[in-house]
Amino acid sequence: MRVLVLSDVHYASEGEQARRGHEATVIGNPILRVAANLYRRHIWLKDPYGQNHLLQQLIDTAGVAELVIANGDFTLDTAFVGVSDNAALESAQNCLAKLRDNYGLRFHATMGDHELGKKSLFGGAGGPRIQSLYRTVQNLKISPFWQLDLGDRVLIGVASSLVALPLFQPEILPEERMGWEQAQADHMTEIRAFFENLPSNRRVILFCHDPSALPFLHRDPIIRRRLPQLETTVIGHLHTPMVFGVSRWLAGMPVLKGMGNTARRLSAALNEAQCWREFHVQLCPSLAGCELLKDGGYLTAELPTGGKRVNFHRHSLPR
Repeated sequence: MRVLVLSDVHYASEGEQARRGHEATVIGNPILRVAANLYRRHIWLKDPYGQNHLLQQLIDTAGVAELVIANGDFTLDTAFVGVSDNAALESAQNCLAKLRDNYGLRFHATMGDHELGKKSLFGGAGGPRIQSLYRTVQNLKISPFWQLDLGDRVLIGVASSLVALPLFQPEILPEERMGWEQAQADHMTEIRAFFENLPSNRRVILFCHDPSALPFLHRDPIIRRRLPQLETTVIGHLHTPMVFGVSRWLAGMPVLKGMGNTARRLSAALNEAQCWREFHVQLCPSLAGCELLKDGGYLTAELPTGGKRVNFHRHSLPR
């Protein structure tokens, strides 16, 4: 069985296209605004609105696959509140419609953090919205947890932002806190039940958008006991192998307090990142990659039989 994996499409609908320069509007400090522009232009992504064509390019060039998995972040999220914003919802719907029209029942999707919302990197605007979670499930038809039984393997997908909810607590609206906490409790119950009932002769391939969730899974004794059966964890979120490499190098760093919400959240995630090796992490890059290296692409794998390990291969997608 040939598996195709893509991640971080960040499709932009007409409504989001109309918000060009959206990030600068929420950065009050002019020096920070210039720094953010230089970072986006030369390192991260110069034109995030101009990447829609890459999805069709992937469909045209990736070839036939019996199973297609998209590992989150279908919208550009220019309002920073996920798909509770109508323009962001339209982006995700357009993206998913293309994928489902092409791959049908072979297609499965996990939730990304941008479906649910999070504060902007520089300006501190936005945050998770409970309506975004409801719309992701109801409008986008993406379940927080899914599983596929494939002989001696089970493929599962989890919602990383729900698993790692404590990292996002300072960004959550007080009136929505109970709803988020209940959603997380329900999700973790479902994940624990899967691992608790997992037959000892079956291996697991985990799809989890944001690796910040992995330490939270590792802390749970039921899940941790089954980690030897975890063959591979496919993540997205980091967009480029460059960031993935830096993240592994920074694993164990102290939590940065008093330097803003983004620094706190990222450093808290990296503080426990040594556990990533127990999850056998494999990065699926974004379709666009980063501006500096232009290293976007996707993954493929042939699921082997006879006890052999699965090997994912990264493919470039020129832009």
